[in-house]
Amino acid sequence: MGWEPGARLDIRQGGGVIAVRRDPQGVFTVTGQGHLLLPSAVRHWCGLSAGDRVLLTADPAANLLVVYPPMALDEMIAQAKRAVLGGDPT
Repeated sequence: MGWEPGARLDIRQGGGVIAVRRDPQGVFTVTGQGHLLLPSAVRHWCGLSAGDRVLLTADPAANLLVVYPPMALDEMIAQAKRAVLGGDPT
């Protein structure tokens, strides 16, 4: 994303998905090593545990990074399966 250490970020959660945007008024920052650390409250909202893998999508033009935790991916797959097959996805 090209976010330098100290860049201020806004992190929001909705529908089990995490959206991270560069925002001069944001309360979160990129670490000195250039890492993005998700706050524990955000991880808790999305059911993320240490070591969980996530799907990341980026839109550099919009300064947007979206994090899809496993629970969100499971729900998207179930919805797609219902749309195609109908009924209960299990």
